[in-house]
Amino acid sequence: MHDLEVDSTTVEAIIVASRTLVAIAARSLVGVDSEVTLGQYRALVFVATRRQVNLVDLANDLRVHPASATRMCDRLVEKGLIERNGNPGDRRQHIISLSKAGSELVAKVTQIRRDEVNRIISRMPADICDMLTRSLRAFSEAADESIDGERFVLWPF
Repeated sequence: MHDLEVDSTTVEAIIVASRTLVAIAARSLVGVDSEVTLGQYRALVFVATRRQVNLVDLANDLRVHPASATRMCDRLVEKGLIERNGNPGDRRQHIISLSKAGSELVAKVTQIRRDEVNRIISRMPADICDMLTRSLRAFSEAADESIDGERFVLWPF
């Protein structure tokens, strides 16, 4: 990779687009019958992309204190969205996984987001959409986030 000086208009365009995406994210949670915060949803998405995770990994990847991650998990267990099970390899750890309701919530919120993004993109010219796709893939790669979900950077909300 090479470092280049970035035009401030590019940075501002990305900031404006990120506000739009955050607004879509917030509205998508309002569109479901669940009282889940954006922070809790971040945790659900993290667990969904990994299938199973331990509390320490969750806290590290969410960049929160383990006690905060524990409280968040307690709330998500109470809501029936995640399950905590013992780790056969280490009895001191718990493995966190999505419950059926948690999986359904993530799927529903994701579909709401897809529908809204699709509505916006459908109003754009095809050649701009092609350029946008290439640009966003390059942006994601530069941020060390893959399209296939193997690794990703969590949004700071």
